[in-house]
Amino acid sequence: MTDAGPGFGVYVHWPFCRSRCPYCDFNSHVREAVDEAAWRGALVRETAHMAAVAPGRPVASVYFGGGTPSLMAPATVAAVLDAVARGWTVADDAEVTLEANPSSAEAGRFAGYRAAGVNRLSLGVQALDDGALRALGRRHDAAGARAALGLARRAFPRVSFDLIYARMGQTPAAWERELSEALDFGTGHLSLYQLAIEPGTRFHVLARRGALDLPAEDGQAAMYELTQALTEAAGLPAYEVSSHARPGFESRHNLTYWRSGEWVGVGPGAHGRLNRAGGVSVQRRQERAPETWLAAVSRRGHGGAAAETVAGGDRIAEVLMMGLRLKDGLGGADLARACGPGWEARIDAAGLDVLAAEGFLERLGDGGLRATARGWPVLNAVLARLLA
Repeated sequence: MTDAGPGFGVYVHWPFCRSRCPYCDFNSHVREAVDEAAWRGALVRETAHMAAVAPGRPVASVYFGGGTPSLMAPATVAAVLDAVARGWTVADDAEVTLEANPSSAEAGRFAGYRAAGVNRLSLGVQALDDGALRALGRRHDAAGARAALGLARRAFPRVSFDLIYARMGQTPAAWERELSEALDFGTGHLSLYQLAIEPGTRFHVLARRGALDLPAEDGQAAMYELTQALTEAAGLPAYEVSSHARPGFESRHNLTYWRSGEWVGVGPGAHGRLNRAGGVSVQRRQERAPETWLAAVSRRGHGGAAAETVAGGDRIAEVLMMGLRLKDGLGGADLARACGPGWEARIDAAGLDVLAAEGFLERLGDGGLRATARGWPVLNAVLARLLA
């Protein structure tokens, strides 16, 4: 017996970028040439395979991520969406998101993506300052970002864009000015991330050498507080640690992740989750290297690399790690569905009592849990105590 949970989605990964950003640890690769016809056929073929693996589920969302999906031709996006529609029943109001860069060449494809069926665009703006964009390794400038946002708002009913704060040399006052400008664009959704120094990235190497002028902890905390205050005042409160939206403009696809729903992954390095009764989840992972994945799909119709069953304490940790990122937390019924009966016995009861007493976690009336405003900024520490 399977449990579709809070929605079912399809994630499609396009692994290619024009260049590699120094902060990025995603599965992205730079290639001088890509045989898009071959890639289109492989993505369609693996989508059909995934429909056979997870049949009968109504698709609530499709998400094209990367890499840089806006390097795909609109015809490739249309072909994949056609394959999704052949394999599953797609909800009339399904959310179809595509990540895009704001360069003029990619913005020129916006109308084509809309005609293909994309109804939500997520723009990787990252900064509205030319110096910061150069430091982040971005290929667009602030004027190009502003122009792309205007085009996106005219082409798509729903638009989101990303910004990174606590950047090198950034002050709270500078972030306040930048975020205020971002809010003036009037989009329904913003993803606002504090710069993270990830292992394996160029920034990680520079940080170890002491070559990155990052804000001190008190400056980072001030920028976080400004982010919450300004977005709340503008009508885009945080509904997840880094995600802000007007009511009704939340990312439905990402909510499937955070609420421990089900999805399949298509493309190199894509991950998926299919749930079973009793708090068991099967994680599927595709081959990570683009050429390895492409060869596997050619041989056997899919690029699956591994499947892992996640249950017991590992499943509870996974569910809480995702669900406590949400402002609303997870209700008791959601936790029982995702973790199985008796999940409470597997967490540290004394730790929960302490976290609740100190105002980091809140018990909900239905048996659920929610991180408080005090708990959100230190969520990793909260989880470590809860799962000790």
